[in-house]
Amino acid sequence: MSPPVLTVPLWRAAHGRTGDKGNRSNISVIAWSEALYPLIVAQITAERVAAHFRHRQPSQVVRHLLPKLHAMNFVLDDVLDGGVNDALNLDSHGKALSFHLLALDLEVPAHLVSQLHGPSG
Repeated sequence: MSPPVLTVPLWRAAHGRTGDKGNRSNISVIAWSEALYPLIVAQITAERVAAHFRHRQPSQVVRHLLPKLHAMNFVLDDVLDGGVNDALNLDSHGKALSFHLLALDLEVPAHLVSQLHGPSG
């Protein structure tokens, strides 16, 4: 029998920061605790992020791991409609993209549920 697993949105296990340069967005995902970091690394891959942002049509998604910070940084190319000066998009900086990423599901073993943040309902 498998140990119990809870499926939660990524924001329960991590927070995010977003930056931009031209038509490129950087989205950092920082684990709330060291214990959650390996789960996030295993499940939140560059391929999964590219699929999650397919509506923005990134030409490339690269993941950089920052294990000493319990974080990772995703670089998404060509997702900002040309960037701040070219886009007619309301969010031409892409600040809301971290919220979209943090909506991804994460499977968390029962023994790590106490490490999660936010409501448990």
